[in-house]
Amino acid sequence: MANYSTTTPLDKLNIFSLKGVQMKTFHITWLTFFFCFFAWFGMAPLMKIAREQLHLTKDQVGNIQIASVSATIVARLLIGRLIDKYGPKLIYTWLLVLCAIPVLLIGSSHSYLSFLLFRLAIGIIGASFVITQFHTSIMFAPNIKGTANATAGGFGNAGGGAANVFMPMIAAGFTGLGLCSTADSWRYAMIVPGAMLLVCAFLYNRYTLDSPQGDFKNLEDGNVKSSKNTFLLAARDYRTWILTIAYAACFGVEITVDNFAPIFFTDSFGATIAVAGFVAGIFGWINIFARPLGGIVADKIGKTWGFNGKTFLLAALLLVEGIGLIYFAKSGSIGLSICMMFLFGLSLKMANGATYSLVPFINPLAVGSVAGIVGAGGNIGAMLIAFMFKAKAVHSTKDVIENGVTVQKDLIDYTGAFTLLGFIILGIGVAVFIFRTVMAQKRTGMEKLILSTDK
Repeated sequence: MANYSTTTPLDKLNIFSLKGVQMKTFHITWLTFFFCFFAWFGMAPLMKIAREQLHLTKDQVGNIQIASVSATIVARLLIGRLIDKYGPKLIYTWLLVLCAIPVLLIGSSHSYLSFLLFRLAIGIIGASFVITQFHTSIMFAPNIKGTANATAGGFGNAGGGAANVFMPMIAAGFTGLGLCSTADSWRYAMIVPGAMLLVCAFLYNRYTLDSPQGDFKNLEDGNVKSSKNTFLLAARDYRTWILTIAYAACFGVEITVDNFAPIFFTDSFGATIAVAGFVAGIFGWINIFARPLGGIVADKIGKTWGFNGKTFLLAALLLVEGIGLIYFAKSGSIGLSICMMFLFGLSLKMANGATYSLVPFINPLAVGSVAGIVGAGGNIGAMLIAFMFKAKAVHSTKDVIENGVTVQKDLIDYTGAFTLLGFIILGIGVAVFIFRTVMAQKRTGMEKLILSTDK
């Protein structure tokens, strides 16, 4: 039975409970993370409208997509060190308030440069993931960390899928109410996620604590916070970097799909913005069960086969992801592409959960910094993939009939980019499989930590 003492990490996750600071923090954390992702990818399903109104070229769209994931790299590295020192509550509150500003103001953009800078600034909100994983890790015992981290991450990541589904509806709602034209609807729609970030900042600051023992500023001992340079502790461990590469291959791809899938479905299959957003949203909603499933399976495997077993699971999931991506790109029909997207999406999001089931055991004194470095790896992967997509994208034009009038539309084909990406992920999966034995040679006492919670 779970212990809800305010000073004890929980050894059981009951997602239907709000009892105790641990579960209250868990729910506020994943909900806040959900709206962070909703705000981060709020523009993705509306890019077609913004692209046409601002007359953006293929290369400019590519640069914007790169910018949207680039700032998060530095932010995640910095955030990891800050939360180790100052605690998640204070850092998360300020992150939410600061990032709400570009989300609210991106609608004022009337040029490529201003739009690019706002998308760059909004990307900082991606650092919220590091805080979510740290805060969840500190609230739960070692035997359940993987499950708790993956569940919080999965529920939160679903915000990206929710944005693809609901942002076109929100934009259409503003147009339907007569508040703006269709061309300007994306400007008004972005006000909604910006306002939600401010609401979340209030809830987080008011109703959470840094740890079961209390806020870091009130703690005198070093049981929770550390005065050591936790970034160096994390960076010196080679397993941190192997997980960083693995996370680039799963979460980096997830961000890529969140950003590019709507355009892929509209330009490759002629889907409307609403349909493309809904279909791409399916990919995001997989997070609700797939990422938690990855953490649960990893925890169960870890009890029997330890660190090595968890790493084997991660390698296998990456291999399936790579195969699924290749067939997704070559599907040729929207129906088959949706099926393949579900397949590689399931393995990809389980890999996300499996990766962060390993993170808390790299170095218990530097969980925030390890989470920050690995998390930054996901965005480095997304940035590099975005450069590759920009290079591999094929521009074309097509005559379409709109309201009885023939209009020439600029289209972007990402088929070749998705195919190449699939082969790259296959290669990383093989590399992780080879390194899993090497990783197992240096253990962190994970088995001892798990056994200690069973006594």
